[in-house]
Formats: sequence, structure tokens, C-alpha cells
Amino acid sequence: MNMNNPDGKCGRLSGRVAIITGGTSGIGKATALLFAIEGATVVITGRRAKLGQAVVTAIKGNGGGALFIAADHIQLKDCQRMVDKTLAEYGRVDMLFNNAGVVMGGRAEDTTEDDWQYTLDLNVTAVWRMCRLVIPHMRSQGGGVIVNNASDWGVVGARDAVVYCVSKGAVVQMTRAMALDHARENIRINAVCPGDTFVERWLEAGYFKGSGAKSREEIIREAADSIPTGRVAQAEDIANAVLFLASDDSSAMTGGVLLMDGGNTAQ
Repeated sequence: MNMNNPDGKCGRLSGRVAIITGGTSGIGKATALLFAIEGATVVITGRRAKLGQAVVTAIKGNGGGALFIAADHIQLKDCQRMVDKTLAEYGRVDMLFNNAGVVMGGRAEDTTEDDWQYTLDLNVTAVWRMCRLVIPHMRSQGGGVIVNNASDWGVVGARDAVVYCVSKGAVVQMTRAMALDHARENIRINAVCPGDTFVERWLEAGYFKGSGAKSREEIIREAADSIPTGRVAQAEDIANAVLFLASDDSSAMTGGVLLMDGGNTAQ
């Protein structure tokens, strides 16, 4: 699907309402734009109101429906408010994409108590909490779809990223367990597992600082060298995978882990 071509709309999500956490940039933003192209009404959440409103403006400019809710995903009251406001505005929740998360590097002895707790709060507890809040409504309306954003490092280990690997491994297992619990209720729950993906946060986090004379393109090329496909994914690549999991195209799939890692875990 060409994200810049609304005429390519297939309507795979027509009439459905989706909540996308962390929808102000990166994979969340790309998914929100794609869902809207496919006919969904999109509720995006995040802490950065200016970016969130920009996504809403872009969606409405193409004739879609969208709402931004400012929220801190590790706060129970904010999670509850997201769901309550979505239901008040649209009357249903058909899809949830748990996308908000943080990447935290470091070995065990380098990871502080605060970093450990914050990573688990955002990457694991917030995912569980949002699922717990929407599942009763999905059940009462006859079904729904949840997609959790995990990582290829939730399937295999990696150096210098202990708490991140732990958190994403937990998301993978949570996805499988919840999928079994709700399989007979027409609630499908799957995980997408991206590998290296170029998003705005690479720039915001200063990923390219301290690289000496290397250009951004050189650093991306070096990252791509370790990937079998030879390229770093784009946010739109992952959004297309989320669309597959959220749509009826994957109606026979639940408890699945869809790897979008350029072959990294096959090595």
C-alpha cells in the first residue's frame, strides 16, 4: 500500500474504531495513517500533543476520522481515560495497537532500578493494562483485534539490552497467553516483532551524535550490513504488517508472532 496514495484505499477496516498508543510518530504514526486510508476511525494517544494533533490533521485532511488523546501510558488513570473517551466518542473499540514503548540499553549491572522499572511499566504493564481495559468491551460487541508491538529481541537475545529484551519477551508471552484465553470470544491477539526500523526517535535520541565524520547514511548502511536483507526497515513496512494482523486477512491467526526483522532471527 502506498501511504501517499489515498486512491489505493481498499477499505479493509471500514467502520472500525482503532486505538493506537504512541501514535504521534514512527511506527504508531505510520500505522494510524494507513488504518485511516483503509477506512478506520483512529484514536491516537501519546504525550506530545503538537505531534498528535498534526497526525489528526493529516488524517482529517484526507477525509478520515481521528482523535488525539494526550496520555502518559504508564498511568492507570490515563489508560482508563483513553478507553472511556473512545467509547464516549465512538461507542466501540474494534482494534487496539499497543505500540507505545521505550528502548533501553545496558547490561544488568549498568541498568538502574529506575530504568528497569520504567521500561517494564511502559513496555509490559501498560500493554497488559490496555488489553484488560478493552477486552470486556470487545467481548460485549462480539469480538475485536489486539496487536502488540514486541521486537525480534523478544524472540532472541541481544547484547547490552537486558531489560529491553526481558520486556519484549514478556510481551510475546503475554500475547500467546491472552490469545488462548480469548480465542473462543472472537478476540484475536497477535504480536508484530520489528527488527531495526528507522523512525524519528533515532534522531530525537541523538542516535547519530558522536559518530565523528560518519554521515547519517553511513551509519544506517552499517546497521543494514548486519541484516540479511541488507536494509533497515521503514516505519511503513511495520505498519503494513500491523494492518495485516488487524484486518480480516489474518482471520485464522491468533497467538502469532509476526517477525519483521529482515531475517535477523533466521541467522
